Amino acid sequence: MLYSMAMDARRLEKIDQEIERIKAQLTRIGIVRPGSLTRQYKDPTQHTGAYYQVSYTHRMQSRTAYVRASCVKAVRQQIRDYHTLKTLIERWVALGIEHSQLSMRLRSGAERVPKHKP
Repeated sequence: MLYSMAMDARRLEKIDQEIERIKAQLTRIGIVRPGSLTRQYKDPTQHTGAYYQVSYTHRMQSRTAYVRASCVKAVRQQIRDYHTLKTLIERWVALGIEHSQLSMRLRSGAERVPKHKP
């Protein structure tokens, strides 16, 4: 039981370190936007009249917007940053759940361990 508590305490430390790494990564994220960027054609059979559009859902509403060719690179980066943000948040939440469970287990284990009286 004491071995398990020591392992749990070490795991809690590792979780805290990973959460700090996630926080540092979050500060490096720029502008974010959801969606997917696609190249469309006014005449798809001849592949002429190319233009870009971004499609996304925000607040349960689907939207599509045209993107100028000069803005494509920036919009791609914003979409990548959005996916990075979501991934980091998912990982942070999973670590938070694990941290909470381990903390509760450690607290309940500490309450059950008899204290040695000299």
